[in-house]
Amino acid sequence: MKKQWTKCIIVLVLYLLFLLWVKSWLGLIVVPFIFDVYITKKIKWQWWKNSEPPVRFIMSWVDAIVFALVAVYFINLFFFQNYVIPSSSLEKSLLTGDYLFVSKVSYGPRIPETPLTMPLTQHTLPVFGCKSYIEWPHWDYRRVKGLGKIKQNDIVVFNYPAGDTLCSNERWQAADYYQMCYSFGSQLLNYQPDFSIMSPQARLEWYAKVYATGRQYILDNQGEYGKVITRPVDRRENYVKRCVGLPGQTLQIKNRIVYTDGKANKEPDNVQYTYYVKLLQPIPEDMMQELGISMEDLTSLNQSGYMPLTNRAVNALKARKDIVQSIRLNTDTITGDIYPLNAHTGWTRDNYGPVWIPKKGGTVRLTLENIAVYERPIRVYEGNDLQVRDGKIFINGKQADSYTFKMDYYWMMGDNRHNSADSRYWGFVPEDHIVGKPIFIWWSSDPDRGGFSGIRWNRLFRMVDNIK
Repeated sequence: MKKQWTKCIIVLVLYLLFLLWVKSWLGLIVVPFIFDVYITKKIKWQWWKNSEPPVRFIMSWVDAIVFALVAVYFINLFFFQNYVIPSSSLEKSLLTGDYLFVSKVSYGPRIPETPLTMPLTQHTLPVFGCKSYIEWPHWDYRRVKGLGKIKQNDIVVFNYPAGDTLCSNERWQAADYYQMCYSFGSQLLNYQPDFSIMSPQARLEWYAKVYATGRQYILDNQGEYGKVITRPVDRRENYVKRCVGLPGQTLQIKNRIVYTDGKANKEPDNVQYTYYVKLLQPIPEDMMQELGISMEDLTSLNQSGYMPLTNRAVNALKARKDIVQSIRLNTDTITGDIYPLNAHTGWTRDNYGPVWIPKKGGTVRLTLENIAVYERPIRVYEGNDLQVRDGKIFINGKQADSYTFKMDYYWMMGDNRHNSADSRYWGFVPEDHIVGKPIFIWWSSDPDRGGFSGIRWNRLFRMVDNIK
């Protein structure tokens, strides 16, 4: 009995410390049950142990599976989870096929907004294709105190901000719904106004018309695109990027270089840009492997004439006159789908801003010229009713010329700068979207190579903080 009391006290102390950490005293209702498991034993928790062999066998497996699912759910929710790099947006810093150990305690775990969900799923049940979560109950955003805060140039896992709305057809689920609306609307209206002679109010009205036209087109063609659905913050897709801009900083991109508060930010060692390359002969396999050139890169070269390369790869290819005829940086001006989608800024992927990144408690002066930049944080992320009428801005029914933000925001970009869907295309990342910090790579497999030859042994258990 003394041993049982010792176990009970240890478990209760650990559980109470956990409740103190998460500041959720609702969990005290579990304390009597913990006491019963070890001391009173009024509830027959394992009643099946005295049953017939078939029942005992089945229930022992049910008991083990339920315990494992609860344990995994609890660990993934508050401590760490696995994440696999699905695309090349962070190459060559993180590679497609890298599996990451992501710490939730580094920045503090979030109390789940949709707590009733199937463990090991993000938003959809595999095979069945239906939602893996129940939207009720829905709790407001709250984050538990973590070990630190996001620092500039940290690699961060977060929920995709533009993933709040999407088309249910599997073919279109990965597409940016808002970009689809503006793209379809522009095509259907088939008219490009002269923005230079339009007033700010007229520009906003034009983009509102474009969006409404594209949105209606999607709604009218559900057979192709499916229903328009929404997802709560913690059920949206997970993305991983590098944080290049912190709350309160003014960010600008000039000739591909990121500046914050007027100071050039150090580029990652393995930053990539696209280069137009003309080959005299195919690049040898051993050279491709040494320089990290993937089949995806070669596909881009074959289809578009350019491919993403690091500075090291560029220098190595230039030195091989027998392989490369010419190589030059891609300086094409790409303006389409640049954030904000409902404004004519003239910004491009390589020359962007300046833009002030919202900070909790920070106030921005609102004008018709900058309202498109801050409309989504104010309306969608912080839940306000924002309207523009007769050249005036109204927030929650009151005329406003400024707004004070309730959350911190971040600017995320991929290291594969010309092949990364990031903040340049969908804007700020709110603090309630932050998932965690990758700590190390626990597994890495090259999708271009199978078997043991595809295992990147030199990347196993590599610390992400060492990837600068």
